[in-house]
Amino acid sequence: MSRTDLGKALRELRRASGKQAKVVARSAAMSPSKLSKIENGALPPSVIDVERVLTALDVSAEVKAELAEVARRVATEATAWRIYRRTGLHKQQEAIQAIEAQTSLLRVFQPSCIPGLLQTPEYVRGVQQGSELTDDALEKMIGARLRRQEVLYDGARTFRFLITESVLRWRLIPASMMAAQLDKLISMSRLPNVEIGVIPLSAAMPGLPTSSFVLFDGRLVIVEIPHAEITTSELRDIELYAGKFDSFGRVALSGESMRSLVDGIRDDFLREQETI
Repeated sequence: MSRTDLGKALRELRRASGKQAKVVARSAAMSPSKLSKIENGALPPSVIDVERVLTALDVSAEVKAELAEVARRVATEATAWRIYRRTGLHKQQEAIQAIEAQTSLLRVFQPSCIPGLLQTPEYVRGVQQGSELTDDALEKMIGARLRRQEVLYDGARTFRFLITESVLRWRLIPASMMAAQLDKLISMSRLPNVEIGVIPLSAAMPGLPTSSFVLFDGRLVIVEIPHAEITTSELRDIELYAGKFDSFGRVALSGESMRSLVDGIRDDFLREQETI
């Protein structure tokens, strides 16, 4: 089955469910026109699209497993960041939010910046500096990212973050704002369902940190590289990234040890601010 055939299968499932296209589209966090294009074969559905539509249709476990396997066979895809900027980064945030809402265990590895679910508004702006976003597009993106963070307060879900110590020291924003960002990191680490690990520079690295990635349960991985976002649900790829996450997790500091390290870096930023 090709991706075009997959779209047709999704259309038949929707018709069999009796649900209107606009209702399914809304539940799947996409526009009705996009769903129509997917169903008619004009737009090949992505892995994320398939995941969201199947969830919206509430299909049986057997049907979901069958179509998920089809999606896995054509699983790996890359979407350039310029495409997201053109269509609206806030829409990409909403798409990820829809996947997070269906995820019990979320694992994030970040050697580049503070993870999006833990960022302050000021930090978001710092990450996006030089991206050529309009003020309106940036504000929409920040709003969408902050709305995503509400999922952290859902005690039924578990979140594990691994961050390299260097990320905590990158001066993306002024010292006082970095201190506030690290305060938020410490605060969020106290939530019972959130575990934040920091990989200290002094640790013997189990490998190269390379790219940022997010594991959604054991079914999907999103990898970020400078020019694009890569999505895969191929089992061998998922196992590769899960293994990488575990190996770095073994050398990371967590709990009070992590908070002590972050406290020290935050205090360095505060002292720097006092001397200005």
